[in-house]
Parts: sequence; C-alpha cells; structure tokens
Amino acid sequence: MIELDGIRRLLPRRRPMLLVDRVLEAVPGESLVAVKAVTGNEPWYERIPQDASVEQLAYPPTLLIESWGQAAGLLASMDEDLPEGVMVLGGTTEMEFHRPVLPGTVLEHRVRLMRVWRGALFFRGETRVGDEAVMSVHQLTLAFRPWEALGAPEPADRTPVAAA
Repeated sequence: MIELDGIRRLLPRRRPMLLVDRVLEAVPGESLVAVKAVTGNEPWYERIPQDASVEQLAYPPTLLIESWGQAAGLLASMDEDLPEGVMVLGGTTEMEFHRPVLPGTVLEHRVRLMRVWRGALFFRGETRVGDEAVMSVHQLTLAFRPWEALGAPEPADRTPVAAA
C-alpha cells in the first residue's frame, strides 16, 4: 500500500489537483489499484447552490478522467526503466461513463499497463464504485518528455517508493 506521502513523491501534483488518495495494490510494469474519495468539500463544488439537483452534484467527468490518469501515472512512475522527464497525456480513446459519481463515493481505479513503445505507455482499465463500473477506459496514453524540452524544473525529490 502507498499512502499520500508516497503518492506525492511519485506525482508532481498538489492540492487541489492531486486526485488519488491511496494505492491499495501495485505490480510495477503490470497493474495498480488506487482509491479516491469524492467529497462535497472539494473546490469544484463551491459554486453549486444549496438546492442543487443530483445532476449538478455529479463529479465532473474531466476530473474522473484526471484521477484515473493519475493512477496510471503512478504505475508508470514505478518503472525504473522509463526515461526521466515530464509525464504528459498523449490521448484517450473510448472512454465510457456508466453513471454519475456523487459526493460521498469512494472510487476504485483499476489500471493495467498494456504496452510500452518509444517512451509512450498505453493503459486500459476502469473505475468502480463497489461492484459497479462507473467509467471504462479502452485506452489512455502517457508519454515522457525531457524536463528541459518543456521548460519544467526537475523535481527536488525523486526518491523511489516501494510498491505494496
């Protein structure tokens, strides 16, 4: 299991955009299971009126994709053979949203690494709430680009985190 401090070392995201709370299982180079608790206290709910409908309270789909992508990024970060650099989203195909996600829900992201090709990683998986899939991901692609090519500062702490 990887707790929040380990996640913060692997992903260069900070509040409010760090959207993974814990890694439950990880097999580097193969698969990962991570969780994210959705709460009504998150910044994207600030402007929603008190009398909001259920549809207005649904977790934004773009954040659901971002959270799943961060889980994929955690799996990618565990591979010591990958090049150093900035992880960027290359694209997604066939994302399916099966039902809205509401505050009070714990998301379980299931990520599988399908293949690696020229510094690009191809993932597949789903997000579940209990026994029900709420989002299916046919393919999400991440790529690494050199820090200097993107004008990004290299992070100070790149200490490896052991998978559980």
